[in-house]
Amino acid sequence: MTPAEQSQNALALCQMAPVIPVLVIEDLAHAVPLAQALVAGGLPVLEVTLRTDCALEAIQEMARIEGAVVGAGTVLTPEQMADAHAAGARFAVAPGATPSLIDAARLNEMPLLPGAQTCSEVMSLMELGYTVQKFFPAEAIGGAIALKSIAGPLPQVTFCPTGGISAARAPDYLALPNVACVGGSWVAPKDAMTAGDWDRITTLARAASQLPR
Repeated sequence: MTPAEQSQNALALCQMAPVIPVLVIEDLAHAVPLAQALVAGGLPVLEVTLRTDCALEAIQEMARIEGAVVGAGTVLTPEQMADAHAAGARFAVAPGATPSLIDAARLNEMPLLPGAQTCSEVMSLMELGYTVQKFFPAEAIGGAIALKSIAGPLPQVTFCPTGGISAARAPDYLALPNVACVGGSWVAPKDAMTAGDWDRITTLARAASQLPR
């Protein structure tokens, strides 16, 4: 799968809903009900970050939920790419991009959403064929204003900004022509997961799924 093909796949995923939940799962028992709650709320594309010991198992379990399209986030190495693919992840998200990670995405036939911050990074990925990229950490590096500025000289690239985006900030990003969706953790707050308050998560997901773009 070439970078251009990966970006085509990534764009199709980004267009499924205005928000991709960015999930840190610390208790494997939360994986299935969390996926069910988010899908019920209209957010089918789920990013499980590889930041916890049970992340790969969570991907494996969540991938079995009807309607869920589960991917791996915080993918940093070729080994993690291969492990995520083996666990059933259908896409990968990285905070940046390295040659070895890009090669691993190609070898594993895994759509990669590579991260970029600067115009030089965006252009380097664009030269490889990545026309859909992650803008991270969005709020810390200028937010929607920065992405609006990037759209001027680089209108060919579409972004999924993540990092510090809240329900209140999301509409500013989604209004931009170079933003396909946003990634955010607000739809699955830790206290709601700990309490098993899946109805609350479904409510938050439903509100996020209805954000205009």
